[in-house]
Amino acid sequence: MEDLALVKKAIKGNEAAFEKLVKSESEKLYKTAFLYVRNKEDALDVLQETICKAFTTINQLKQPEYFSTWLTRILINTAYDLLRKRKRLVLDEDFIHEMPDTSGKDIENKMDLVNAIHKLDERYQTVIILFYYQSLSIREISEVMKKPENTVKTYLRRAKMELKMIIGGVKINGRKTV
Repeated sequence: MEDLALVKKAIKGNEAAFEKLVKSESEKLYKTAFLYVRNKEDALDVLQETICKAFTTINQLKQPEYFSTWLTRILINTAYDLLRKRKRLVLDEDFIHEMPDTSGKDIENKMDLVNAIHKLDERYQTVIILFYYQSLSIREISEVMKKPENTVKTYLRRAKMELKMIIGGVKINGRKTV
């Protein structure tokens, strides 16, 4: 409820409220950006551009209760814009060390998984990242993607089948993908 009040204040132009909201979402947004662009600098650029876009358009947010979903949608679109501009996917030498929540024992599996995710169609990448890495529900993903829930379920099923073909059954953040 406190977040909803902050969103309403931010919509009315309260910069401090907007800043509080962004701070509460920033870690999740950074991790999501990183999964798309695959390096620290680009992830920070995407995050910064997302925050700027959100700040300048927050008055257009019609439903304050969907602030997080709205912000995530902006981030995903911004990440894909950056990737399209550069027409590349980056795999830095320091990728293993920069990846959020990376433990030494599963580095090779995580690298295989991230590489496999980046081989998927954009729609499938999005559902996998939002479902497994952000732990969003099917309903929330459908709001972010502006697709019906059954379409999201289909994307998720197809994405898992493709991942299985690419690298076999794997776990993402403790959730079995297939």
